[in-house]
Amino acid sequence: MSYETLCVLGLGYIGLPTASTFATHGKKVIGVDINPSIVEGLKNGKVHLFEPGLRTLVQAAIRSGNLIIKEKPQKADAFIIAVPTPFKEEKKADLSYVISAAEAVAQVLEKNNLVILESTSPPRTTIDIVAPILEKSGLISGKDFYLTYSPERVLPGQILRELIENTRIIGGVDLDSAQAGKELYGTFVRGDIILTDATTAEMVKLMENTYRDINIAAANEFARLADRFQVDIWEAIELANRHPRVNILNPGPGVGGHCISVDPWFFVEAAPDLARLIHTARLVNDSQPQFVCDFLQRMAGDISGKKIAALGLAYKPDVDDLRESPAVETVKLLRDAGAQVHIFDPFDTDFTIENTHTSQSLDEAITGTDILILLVGHEQFKKIDPVDLANKTSVRIVLDTVNGWDGTAWKAAGFSYFRLGDGKRR
Repeated sequence: MSYETLCVLGLGYIGLPTASTFATHGKKVIGVDINPSIVEGLKNGKVHLFEPGLRTLVQAAIRSGNLIIKEKPQKADAFIIAVPTPFKEEKKADLSYVISAAEAVAQVLEKNNLVILESTSPPRTTIDIVAPILEKSGLISGKDFYLTYSPERVLPGQILRELIENTRIIGGVDLDSAQAGKELYGTFVRGDIILTDATTAEMVKLMENTYRDINIAAANEFARLADRFQVDIWEAIELANRHPRVNILNPGPGVGGHCISVDPWFFVEAAPDLARLIHTARLVNDSQPQFVCDFLQRMAGDISGKKIAALGLAYKPDVDDLRESPAVETVKLLRDAGAQVHIFDPFDTDFTIENTHTSQSLDEAITGTDILILLVGHEQFKKIDPVDLANKTSVRIVLDTVNGWDGTAWKAAGFSYFRLGDGKRR
């Protein structure tokens, strides 16, 4: 099997790095996206995502002639579907992008082609949804063409390195399909390539993120308990983690991103009678922004009419990814409680939230502020000097939701410093 031409559908956080990596490793790649602004931007060398090294990689791939950008898929030896799989309002998987992509591939599918689904999906999506759509071409999966599921398993901020170095799981509708996927990814993957069936690969992806979600839910619940029992949860976690078989994660304002906050719901949707622990963990993490808002009001009193500077909107530090961000949800709750919220995130100064003010700098955000709340531990924020800040603003109430600051230093600078989960100092 030889796959010299590749068509990648979806040029987001996974599709664009994947397409560019294949292109810089000698494959002829057609990158496809239905968003005209993304297509036109990439054609002009403009990268719409922030990821270390991505702009350089994309521009090199395009300059080499190995990566071309289109709005519709074209005939190729292999196809990778890397489109979003968000959930609907009722917490059910929205597979409309996957379905549309599969329908588009079916129109150009030829015998002996390889089709790979990378989008995170509920179990059995590959064989129950994607395969029947592709087979409308008149070709049969596992017989006339190869079909696999191979989930992305990379961390924003480290995508380019982890695409190459991480273990790659490839689940085929049959063994030959899995082997075909291995041959293609072997172009650049240096980590282990493990073969399995498609549904197992789908479940592995969901299990990885659900495992983390459950553990974060435990940390967040511990933080709530510590607040009630007047214990410093950060001290307690440090001590508990000295046990050789314990590794409690850090609490915070919630769980975000397109993976950990979304994937567990796919299990709940598929088997609500069995996924009871998973469901409970989701409810805990989804309610954490409300806990933060309530905590602030208990510490600072009525926030109605108060100006609050909210630092950080991304779902994790030092990225521009705001998908399902608990920081954004916290801001909305503070706004709904009557606060005048000024938001600032150095990685996205264009993002707006209705009835809040988007600041272009830290100094703008803190001007005239009553309360300062740290929602994301960006390095830029963690380096803030409280003494310097005290000279720039009248704010004297600070809430740290991520343990990003030294409370002793902030108190010494004259601030009333509160830290989520620190019931002892409260």
